[in-house]
Amino acid sequence: MSTPRISFEFFPPKTLEASFKLWETARALAPLDPDFVSVTYGAGGTTRKLTHEAVTTINRQFGLEVAAHLTCVEATRAETMEIVQSYADAGIREIVALRGDAPQGADRFTPHPDGFAHSVELIEAIAARGDMTIRCGAYPEPHPDSPDSDADVAWLKRKIEAGASSAITQFFFEPETFFRFRDKCVAAGIDAPIIPGLLPVQSWAGTKRFAATCNTTVPDWAEEAFQLAALDGPDATRQLATGLCVDLCEQLIAGGVEQLHFYTLNRPDLTRDVCAALGVRPKAGLEAVA
Repeated sequence: MSTPRISFEFFPPKTLEASFKLWETARALAPLDPDFVSVTYGAGGTTRKLTHEAVTTINRQFGLEVAAHLTCVEATRAETMEIVQSYADAGIREIVALRGDAPQGADRFTPHPDGFAHSVELIEAIAARGDMTIRCGAYPEPHPDSPDSDADVAWLKRKIEAGASSAITQFFFEPETFFRFRDKCVAAGIDAPIIPGLLPVQSWAGTKRFAATCNTTVPDWAEEAFQLAALDGPDATRQLATGLCVDLCEQLIAGGVEQLHFYTLNRPDLTRDVCAALGVRPKAGLEAVA
């Protein structure tokens, strides 16, 4: 089995304690030499300033290539492009361009009157600058606002044609989910890399809540397995989570996947264990640079 290229997702801290967790996570995972790490926005763009601070600090302190999440939520076009310029000024050259979720309390996304209507418009505007690598989101199972998977494939093709060079998928539990989606993308003429997003299960209850918000199918076998593991305590649950994620990754690699993107939830241990099982080893000299 070939050793995959990897990348990680972090989220910006809202408290001092959360800041320590983020820096500990970055310090623990930086030696694995990821292709890039990404930093999310909070729901409704609520962590815009915190995201900017986290992106620039991780880039400066750890020397990692950082892709900053950017959404269309509750901002004008001018304000959004000012954020892009501020990243460029700080030496950041990668953006994960997303439509974004509805603000808290809203039923669905509504564009700002002077803002970008959707991710394709955002990608086009960033691409027109000519100085950013743009990644976008992809959905192996239908997005909550999408009628079906075919619509998601068509929308992804528009995003690639607008200037995105690769896509990162929402998480999923079974390799067939990804392979079916990838095959549809190939049939539609999409040739950009589609990077599967993996979520090592830190909390089964939390994972199920997350799955419900993004329309990810929770298989019956996973529910039964985690219920049984819980009877034997935290160690058994952790072993199950690690084993299932490793198995999923190995099947993806066997199916031709060369890069994996891990949603870390700012908790490095499970992700590091999975990477070790896949043959991804720390590299000497890769640690905080200041």
